[in-house]
Amino acid sequence: DIETRTGVQVVVAIVGRAARYPEARWKAFALGVSISALLVGGLGIARPDWNTASSALGMIVLILAAGITNALIATWVRSYERIFVRHNRASVEVRQYAEGLFLTRELFATPTRTAVLIVVSLFERVVAVHADHGYTDHIAAAEWEGVIAPMTVALRSGDRAGAVEAGLDSLKSLLLRRGFVAAGATANALPDRPIEERGA
Repeated sequence: DIETRTGVQVVVAIVGRAARYPEARWKAFALGVSISALLVGGLGIARPDWNTASSALGMIVLILAAGITNALIATWVRSYERIFVRHNRASVEVRQYAEGLFLTRELFATPTRTAVLIVVSLFERVVAVHADHGYTDHIAAAEWEGVIAPMTVALRSGDRAGAVEAGLDSLKSLLLRRGFVAAGATANALPDRPIEERGA
């Protein structure tokens, strides 16, 4: 419907994750060590008679085990790993993934250079819009954020289909406001089926 009414080409990509975040495991390890060290330190103050050489070694092992366990949880539980990934870093990674996907899939191969790629990254719960050069003088970067905002709300609530629908509705409204109206029948230069990738 968007392509028919506006004459542009739109591609949606659903990606498992845009990048790996090894720092998440180290942050989880540090949190586990910090919390267990505080508990052990508090126990040592409360029960000074336990401060023997053998108990000290046991406490060190306990602290390290807590850190390792927390790191393993962050490795296997995606929702927990996400806690240790900064939103700004995730946004950058998704944008870079979108740029790379635009090039590798040759989405620039449209006659008027007006292709739009919408990337929904499930792990990061971040959306990126990558538009071709045909929009440079017509749509400001801030206006693309208006497409992303309603998608992000739906995506964070776990509604993938709703996120895509909201994004397409916002995109259609934006393009029509900016004067992108199909002059006639539009050739379907790019596939309509969403791209699905596991990602990084």
